[in-house]
Amino acid sequence: MAPTADTATPAREDATPRAAAAPASAAAPGPGPGPGPGPLPAFVPLYQQIKSLLLRSLALGEWQPGQPIPSEVELAARFKVSQGTVRKAIDEMAAENLVVRRQGRGTFVATHAEEGTRYRFLRLATDAGAPPLLRRRLLDCRRMRSNEAVARALRLATGDPVVEVRRLLLDDDKPVVLDHLWLPGADFKGLDASKLEQWRGPLYRLFEAEYSVRMIRAEEKIRAVAAAADEAALLQLPVGAPLLLVERRSFSYGDRPVELRRGLYHTDGHHYRNELN
Repeated sequence: MAPTADTATPAREDATPRAAAAPASAAAPGPGPGPGPGPLPAFVPLYQQIKSLLLRSLALGEWQPGQPIPSEVELAARFKVSQGTVRKAIDEMAAENLVVRRQGRGTFVATHAEEGTRYRFLRLATDAGAPPLLRRRLLDCRRMRSNEAVARALRLATGDPVVEVRRLLLDDDKPVVLDHLWLPGADFKGLDASKLEQWRGPLYRLFEAEYSVRMIRAEEKIRAVAAAADEAALLQLPVGAPLLLVERRSFSYGDRPVELRRGLYHTDGHHYRNELN
């Protein structure tokens, strides 16, 4: 049985939320004029406490991707809060793509197996507007010791093991993306070239299904660069050709970084598409 999160009852709904410890500057003033009022105490809304408990259950694997979570009534009884408090926590999780509500069926843990999530992390589109039908060509997959930059990005110690993956993404046999990934070795034991070659679905689906690592958000930096000689050769471009460099760090539950990715995009006939809300 999968471990369950700590179900200690959060603060009662009619109780005053606990304030953070007052900083030293907020102590009683001495003689004479003192400083103004200290900062207001920090409060954690009850629905946020419930959300934190639900996220802990997801991180512990109590509910797997694609599986339903308990109903709002059951969760309200479990945490001894109102159904409305639970609903507000789940609404926020749904807005963050952590769970999916299905009319008449309940709420399910979001999964990379759903077709609708396939392009959530793939922002390359053809100039006609459609997502490209990409084919992968694996260049290399090896285990190595992390250097300082990779370790810092993944919150590891320098020298900790990582899995390094290099691959080409091709659209109609034309190379359009040169991908370079680093993954924490402790999370991806057994990942090798053979598994990557045999896998036919999205890469994040493999991570979720085989290694119980789910990417829930990513942050990216984008800049224009000129193709170096080795990059140009792989992308079948002249040296110095303009490319779009997309540096991504992906996170799992608990805001833990589990992937560092450096993608070089050739945007002749393609573009990087994003939607801002």
